[in-house]
Amino acid sequence: MMNKVSVIIKREYLTRVRKKSFIIMTILAPLLMALLIVVPTLLMMNQEQDYKKIAVIEDGTDLFRGKIGNTKNLEFVYLEGIRISDLKNSFEQAGYYGILYISPEIITTPNAIQLLSKKQPPIGMLEHIEKSLEKEIEKQKLKAYDIENLDEIMKNVETRVSIQTIKIDDSGNVKETSTGVAMALAYIGGFLMYMLVFMFGAQVMRGVIEEKTSRVVEVIVSSVKPVQLMMGKIIGIALVGLTQFLIWVFLTIAIAGSLKSTVLQKSDLQELSRDAARSLMAEETRVQTATSIPETDTRISEFGKLFETAMNQPWGLIIISFIFYFITGYLLYASIFAAIGSAVDNETETQQFMLPVTIPIILGLMVAMGTMQNPESQLSLWCSIIPLTSPIVMIARIPFGVPYWQLALSMGLMVVTFAAFVWMAAKIYRTGILMYGKKTSWKEMWKWLRYSG
Repeated sequence: MMNKVSVIIKREYLTRVRKKSFIIMTILAPLLMALLIVVPTLLMMNQEQDYKKIAVIEDGTDLFRGKIGNTKNLEFVYLEGIRISDLKNSFEQAGYYGILYISPEIITTPNAIQLLSKKQPPIGMLEHIEKSLEKEIEKQKLKAYDIENLDEIMKNVETRVSIQTIKIDDSGNVKETSTGVAMALAYIGGFLMYMLVFMFGAQVMRGVIEEKTSRVVEVIVSSVKPVQLMMGKIIGIALVGLTQFLIWVFLTIAIAGSLKSTVLQKSDLQELSRDAARSLMAEETRVQTATSIPETDTRISEFGKLFETAMNQPWGLIIISFIFYFITGYLLYASIFAAIGSAVDNETETQQFMLPVTIPIILGLMVAMGTMQNPESQLSLWCSIIPLTSPIVMIARIPFGVPYWQLALSMGLMVVTFAAFVWMAAKIYRTGILMYGKKTSWKEMWKWLRYSG
């Protein structure tokens, strides 16, 4: 039996990897993924070079002169003796991107400020103006209390708080963790599991329909049992998918690295690094409190800290669990897709059967996204135990910590359930694969399940 299954696996694998569509998609997909990485960087660089000059007009006051700081791509020019009506129709010809009008009522009315422009202003510009004015208005209000040395007091009391999360295991060992890293792993793991299971399972269904439509299956089942054909097809397509996925990973890394080294010039990278360093030093100087120990001697590098907390994640458990849930989850859903493919004559007829199958997968993805916010919720707990959603939700929960008994229960139920689904799918497959010209219903498939032999 295993010899026949291995022959089918080999046939499925070699037939698909030699197709032009497989080769084209294998090459194009990483290029598109690499572009998704590089293009946003290029867009950000182009945005930084888009220089804008803003005319600032105050109505009867002089409170905010020079209070809105210039940036690399923004310059605020304070105009005196000019009314907004004088410049409203000619600011663009004068070289201004827009007019920032500040009413004297802004101290008591927060929205007494207008930005006139011919284009929709970017959100970064609005945030910069709002934060600058908010700080200055706060200072103006505090000055009304006639506090001596107000600027020095404000500088000394300004503080940043960063919570350091420490995880304690049952034996008392402590490790520094990061909720941000856990959330990122939960999102990537859950979405990747959803994509792989759904994409590879759908390939199984299309392969079964293709062979049934071309009548090739009639020749094959004369030599092997239908259940052997189904298992060989499922495993073969899984190997094809894994091969393509691994090639995508390596090619994406190579292409992204190549594009970054050729498109982003060294001088640009150095300038970006210098700007980032200057910004970081300016921020540290602004928030530094009066202390005898220099902050630069005690501050841990953010990147080093992020790497350290990432390494404290249970990577062994994450990798082993991902492999386990991918294999069992794929076998579970691929067997269902194979049964559906055997029961229909074309892809159009699959619509009535696909909805009950896709609902648990989509539900699992939605719960996994919510798990990032509340991994201990009852919904996340039960969806990580129920086999139809556990491959996606449990992978999202593991970075936050899962009791071993819950993980063992989930895995045990997963094994039992996928074995039961493969058995039921095989009974449907052996009957449906040779049925032609008859519209299949759920009731008809239930009859096939009860056939003996």
